[in-house]
Amino acid sequence: MSDDEILAGRLLEEACLTLDEVARVAAVSREWLLTRIQEGLIPVPGPSEEEWRFSTAELRRVRRMHAIERDFEAVPELAALVADLLEEVDSLRARLRRAGLL
Repeated sequence: MSDDEILAGRLLEEACLTLDEVARVAAVSREWLLTRIQEGLIPVPGPSEEEWRFSTAELRRVRRMHAIERDFEAVPELAALVADLLEEVDSLRARLRRAGLL
């Protein structure tokens, strides 16, 4: 792997997307995203929409929540709970991999 490939991967992981960019990339409406933020289901740093920046982990959460709501006709609160559990499973798997147990 070249240095350029390593650098590209790192930049993607540290991406900071605006509200509109997250909505576009996750294929959800701006209103859908704003409603989940106002309900506290998607955390944001700061009170002002202009200050909000989303990482790739938060983008993944938005995509998961949207898919769960769409595929299982789940209410937003249930989709957020399932997304929380999936994030925890991902975290535990990563710890097992780093420990060489997976």
